[in-house]
Amino acid sequence: MSKTENNLISWNDFTKIEMRVGTIISAEVFEEVKNPAYKMQVDFGAHGIKKTSAQITQLYNVKELIGKQVVAVINFPKKQIATMMSECLILGGLGDNKEVTLLTPERPIKNGSKIA
Repeated sequence: MSKTENNLISWNDFTKIEMRVGTIISAEVFEEVKNPAYKMQVDFGAHGIKKTSAQITQLYNVKELIGKQVVAVINFPKKQIATMMSECLILGGLGDNKEVTLLTPERPIKNGSKIA
């Protein structure tokens, strides 16, 4: 049995995950963490502005992140990361060298749009 088969979830489980599109409105180096990361605020429209941290420093710099639309899970419980409370999880693909490539919409879409 493959690892994927061992981790199967139901459709009902999947529908509980709230993935939405948001725009990064601020980003800065997160000095207080052990592994290189950025601190960011993401605008999810009617769902509010949420804080998060992401270890994406290998492929992205702060300036290019501002204004970038991303896909994130917004209904996880808040999580303490060093000196901040993370309120969402930005999604990305993990490369062979553990670099993260952000998942982004193909074209601009309204902030807060649900991933379907």
